[in-house]
Amino acid sequence: MLTKAQLKTYQSDGYLLLKNLFDKEEIGLLKEAAMHDRELDRRSYGRADGEGGTVRLSIWNHPGNNIYGMFARSARIVEAAEDLLGGEVYHYHSKMILKDAKVGGAWTWHQDYGYWYNFGLLQPLLTSVTIAVDKATKENGCLQVLKGSHTMGRVDHALKGDQAGADMERVNEALKKFPLVYCEMEPGDAMFFDCNILHRSDQNRSENARWSLICCYNAARNNPYKESQHASYTPLVKVGDDAIKSSALKGFEKESQSDWVSPESDKTIEKLKS
Repeated sequence: MLTKAQLKTYQSDGYLLLKNLFDKEEIGLLKEAAMHDRELDRRSYGRADGEGGTVRLSIWNHPGNNIYGMFARSARIVEAAEDLLGGEVYHYHSKMILKDAKVGGAWTWHQDYGYWYNFGLLQPLLTSVTIAVDKATKENGCLQVLKGSHTMGRVDHALKGDQAGADMERVNEALKKFPLVYCEMEPGDAMFFDCNILHRSDQNRSENARWSLICCYNAARNNPYKESQHASYTPLVKVGDDAIKSSALKGFEKESQSDWVSPESDKTIEKLKS
């Protein structure tokens, strides 16, 4: 359960860093599974960043019984999301960001709700948590946020490369008002961030990979009014603190998975192109 001070920090800053939420063994299991998961690799796709680089990622909607599902369903994560959103949450989707050494692309400035809004979500009652699989530094393209920028509300988005980016006139003004924070993290750290906070990341020009698992949660009371590429309300079954270590080390290869999100299903990109 989050403290009153932690809740206040999230509400004022738009993000909350929880150090060492997962231990070295748990993160080691996640990294080992991801590195050898041929299905995760096969299902990954790229998004041009408009700067000559490409971001590689894999996205899926429902958490299963594999190691990724154990993280997404972990009571440590889910109960924190419930505290932040003020009630029951469900798993909206998860993604593995595969920012490899020397070739990992950038993410342009954006808000998650800037495009999730188009998926039938009436309110910005969503939070995401990024879990550091590798050490995240300024040099290898860690997440950057504009502290407090979630208070701006949703801004318009347009295409930059293959990514939906926030209106740069607004972003440039926001850069004058809100502090820019480089969110450096150690493996096992977890950072929650509001769906309206402006965030981005640079290309990875270093020798070190930066992989991260991002789990996204929607308030149960904010169920989309129409079907979209991401999940509608499905009850989320939490797992205890021992679930990651006691579960079999397996990825998507050994589990049926029919709800991958592919580039062809990205209706946000298609809508912005039209």
